[in-house]
Amino acid sequence: MQVGVPKETAAGETRVALVPEVVGKLKARSLDVLVEAGAGEGALLDDALFQEPGAVIGDRAAALSSDIVLRVAPPSDEDAAALRAGSLLIGFLAPLTRPDTTQALARANVTALAMEAIPRISRAQSMDALSSQASVAGYKAALLAAEEMGRFYPMMMTAAGTIPPARVLVLGAGVAGLQALATARRLGARTTGYDVRPEVAEQVHSLGAEFLDLGVEAAGEGGYARELTDEERALQQQALTEAIKGFDVVITTALVPGRPAPKLVTADAVAGMKPGSVIIDLAGESGGNCELTEPGQTVVREGVKIASPLNLPASMPEHASQLFARNVLALLELIVDENGELQLDFDDEIVQGACIVRDGEIVHAGAKAAVEAGAKA
Repeated sequence: MQVGVPKETAAGETRVALVPEVVGKLKARSLDVLVEAGAGEGALLDDALFQEPGAVIGDRAAALSSDIVLRVAPPSDEDAAALRAGSLLIGFLAPLTRPDTTQALARANVTALAMEAIPRISRAQSMDALSSQASVAGYKAALLAAEEMGRFYPMMMTAAGTIPPARVLVLGAGVAGLQALATARRLGARTTGYDVRPEVAEQVHSLGAEFLDLGVEAAGEGGYARELTDEERALQQQALTEAIKGFDVVITTALVPGRPAPKLVTADAVAGMKPGSVIIDLAGESGGNCELTEPGQTVVREGVKIASPLNLPASMPEHASQLFARNVLALLELIVDENGELQLDFDDEIVQGACIVRDGEIVHAGAKAAVEAGAKA
């Protein structure tokens, strides 16, 4: 079988779905690999690096017509139509937010496995691309905050006096939030984490950070937070607004799958922050966690800089691509045997959970609901 890797064409997408180190491992599994010319340029991987372990460099049509097609971002309708019927597509496919893409894949009569739909279970940890990319985003968010703040992160003891360390609050203690806490701590800041899931307090403490306890808990399924009730949200908002005013940096990472991002940072909270403070909102693609966020933009409100960069992993494409490719490899090792034959077991919890479309039908419950909601709108 042939594995095809087309060049990403989404705006700002610099990652590539496969890296040379993984090509060799796929070749050892009796798989041929074809990479579109220039596919790795954004990640500083030229064609020759892919050829060394045995990949063939070809055109886009050849990559898209492969038996297995690997990509990072969801395909355009044009790319979906170019897929060969009966082939397998693997990548981030946004099943809960891009119903048009799901329908295009169903029309193409392919089997599509969404990396973000892989169940968060122990057996699938090595395939968890959401977590690997969130780790990149959390790391970069802490660096961006340090750059944008214009003040020191660490305590500085100088002949001119001592400057206290910056106070950094991270909202959401998932993978991105924990990485942001760890990075800010390494840079010398005093760090505090907050999450509505009380069980993550221990993880926050393990990174040398304090845990902000507002008395509101909302543990959900699959490692995510559930949506708060109106009463819980009001209590949380009041306490959080007051707490935020004492921090120099706020990094927000709170998301609820398939829903708009919860608004955690109010305009009142922004107004109460010290001028020169910074908010890095990582939830911009879902509307943002701050009321004043403008997704994809950096704005100044009440003297506070609010930045909401989109697709932060693409700003560190070399390592982001490497991590993503390793996640994909782990999935391929599950579904391709040592002789290079595809063995899709739809009774397997991982395959079943990740499968979005199959035999022209939408089989993922969340994707079905998104398509139905889109049809009603």
